[in-house]
Amino acid sequence: MTVTFNTQQGNVDIATEVIATVVGASTTEIFGVVGMTSQNAVKDNVRNILRQENYSKGVVVKTENNETSVDVYVVVSYGVKISEVAKNIQERVRFNLENQLGIMAAKVNVYVQNVKVVED
Repeated sequence: MTVTFNTQQGNVDIATEVIATVVGASTTEIFGVVGMTSQNAVKDNVRNILRQENYSKGVVVKTENNETSVDVYVVVSYGVKISEVAKNIQERVRFNLENQLGIMAAKVNVYVQNVKVVED
């Protein structure tokens, strides 16, 4: 699946895997994020943290009525304020999508799938 933009010079198609990579890299930079996980992690009872090459499993990109929304599935560290981590994810993802790909995200939904105790 791709997201298409019309410009004066022609059309630009960006694959959802590219968007997922930018979103995943942006998300894992945030303090308090242990990693990303699959959107079906709770249902499948799987708690695996995704590696960089699998970010597309932890990110869902939707385009409706010329608006792009992104769902991000994360695992956070025990002891952090989850609302602040989620807010930071939303801000960083929006910023990076706009500056790197020229995509204005209408919504960035953050789903915390697990809380993990991280040893120093």
